[in-house]
Amino acid sequence: MIGNTCFKICGLTRAADARLAAELGADYIGFILYAKSPRYLAVADYAALRADLPAEPRRVAVMVEPAPDELAAALGAGFDFIQIHARADIPFATVAAWSGVVSPARLWLAPKLPPGIPFPSLWLPLADTFLVDTFHAEGFGGSGKTGDWSGFARLAVSHPEKTWVLAGGLSPDNAASARGQSGARFLDVNSGVESAPGVKSPDKLRALVAALS
Repeated sequence: MIGNTCFKICGLTRAADARLAAELGADYIGFILYAKSPRYLAVADYAALRADLPAEPRRVAVMVEPAPDELAAALGAGFDFIQIHARADIPFATVAAWSGVVSPARLWLAPKLPPGIPFPSLWLPLADTFLVDTFHAEGFGGSGKTGDWSGFARLAVSHPEKTWVLAGGLSPDNAASARGQSGARFLDVNSGVESAPGVKSPDKLRALVAALS
């Protein structure tokens, strides 16, 4: 944590980057278990990496509409939390099933919301934490583009009992502005601190911490 701001460094593929994130005060580190991501890390590769990771911070598996066997594999790998990105119109029973397997306390939900589509309020009882990312039609997150910071602020104010995580295009250059304009106290940073997909830049990581301090 930096001051009163939690942050997660996501898209990690190297133990050295995870260790630096931990040294700089990251509250969470994220690993993307989605094969279409340029930062994809298979569960088996994560297992091989695990011994070299720091004991803290807590670890988040990032998934996209996982099948039951994929979700079971992630849980078996020992992640602390499961972050699931999904279409906002996916059947509610599917989302409820994820919540039943993972538990609301360990589940982070990230609905893919096209502009003008309201947040799926039926999802709210299913998780304690919700991530709001920038919409782009071709994929789930990772666009490197900033989103609707004022819309995030409205959600967080409307449902203060939940933890709200702001993602999408955050970097050392705009993280402080994003925090100020959105009211976010939890930021998820990925491509904005990279030198290449999945490779974090030590200089950018340190600059992010300086910008939020």
